[in-house]
Amino acid sequence: MNIIAWLVLGLIAGAIAKAIYPGHQGGGILGTILLGIIGAFIGGSLGVFFTTGNFALAAPSLSIPGILLAVLGAIIAVFLWNLLNHRSTV
Repeated sequence: MNIIAWLVLGLIAGAIAKAIYPGHQGGGILGTILLGIIGAFIGGSLGVFFTTGNFALAAPSLSIPGILLAVLGAIIAVFLWNLLNHRSTV
């Protein structure tokens, strides 16, 4: 996939994931694109794992199923980021 397709996929997936996930996620447009690209790798890798049983770093294509996988991966990435970044005050 070329760089423009990555940016478009990242923007679409990141924006949808930020709209779905509760709470405030900052970062602006660059953070949204980066979140979507990371989500595409997470979602693509999970898709390959569940279909073939092998773990491989993969990314989905710029299609409806690919966007859905990227959104799922972006939601997982936001959840993990909030889990790791959570600071409790004791």
